[in-house]
Amino acid sequence: MISFRLLKKSRRSKARLGLLKTPHGTIQTPAFVAVATQGTVKALTPEQVPVTGTQVAICNTFHLHLKPGEKIVAKHGGLHRFTKLPIPLMTDSGGFQIFSLGFGKDLKIGKVGKRGSASASRRVGQALLTVHQGNQPANVRITEKGVWFRSPVDGRKLFLGPKESIKIQQKLGADIILAFDECPPPVANYAYNQASLTRTHAWAKQCLTSHTSTQALFGIVQGGKYKDLRIQSAKFIGRLPFDGFAIGGEFGANLKGMRKMLEWVNAELPEAKPRHLLGIGHLKDIPEVIKSGVDMFDCIVPTHYARHGTAFTNKGRLDFSKVSLLKDKRPIDPTCRCSVCRTHSRAYICHLVRAKEMSGLTLLTLHNLHFFNTYMEVLRSDLTRGKL
Repeated sequence: MISFRLLKKSRRSKARLGLLKTPHGTIQTPAFVAVATQGTVKALTPEQVPVTGTQVAICNTFHLHLKPGEKIVAKHGGLHRFTKLPIPLMTDSGGFQIFSLGFGKDLKIGKVGKRGSASASRRVGQALLTVHQGNQPANVRITEKGVWFRSPVDGRKLFLGPKESIKIQQKLGADIILAFDECPPPVANYAYNQASLTRTHAWAKQCLTSHTSTQALFGIVQGGKYKDLRIQSAKFIGRLPFDGFAIGGEFGANLKGMRKMLEWVNAELPEAKPRHLLGIGHLKDIPEVIKSGVDMFDCIVPTHYARHGTAFTNKGRLDFSKVSLLKDKRPIDPTCRCSVCRTHSRAYICHLVRAKEMSGLTLLTLHNLHFFNTYMEVLRSDLTRGKL
């Protein structure tokens, strides 16, 4: 199980400082959660992950179910023994794949960001008017009991519902597991979100009934961009005996809107339990996320950008595909104390990236994760000193 202790609450915002104790280590919150989709932080070895200051990582239930399969992981003693990741681990529920392999894939849209052309949005809006009455994505079928998928690996049919998700996650053995939910598309109208929320709430109760392990189970708040649905969901999920809470779905078109939504939700959730925000974490987002009362959040940004040759610095982003950096003898960020910045020049890393050497992406990933986690240390210090 876990325990959570609040150390300080800000007088300037809703920000909180805390300690989250898990069977595999204590997490200082607010905390950035690295993404380890298939049991690995991409481009890094398990031993390299804690060197970046990463305190906790989240793995993907759906993809680990596909390969190698939760039975294989369980036979090896669970995710920690199988992966040798020496930090606390979370697993999501598979609920995000309802969106990403469903309407997200069909409409070529993400949870946040660009939402396609105006004509595409009109088509989506019209289609979603009757989704709850039977309209479905092309490769995903949503039912009241769960969801049928087509495996992206071999095309076979797969069913995932609340009972199945919990069973898989218990075999995977992470410290924190999440309730099965539906992540609705960002262009879903009110009627669709309302119907989806009814399903998610029913699934939450089934997850609690199915949960038999000592792992911490977090309930998930949904509701799209609609204030009344968000508050309704936070009240419903907050009253259930979950060990903590996650907040999913979309959060509006701008930072101000996102912070408002999060404050609506966090005002209804029990203060004494941890709160995790799913899939949000650009640098500009982080202070607003923390000031809204979120304790942890996961995002692919530092690792994703690294694999595309981009590093984060105190002066902005650097694109290491640019030939001009071959002449630059400076470290990625002269103010950074990570092992990469202490050892290697921009020129060398640029050479590796342009030569398509994997070690270049490893070095950028090490730096980016260290950069994000150092930023979190600064924000926790600001919170301690009453500046956040």
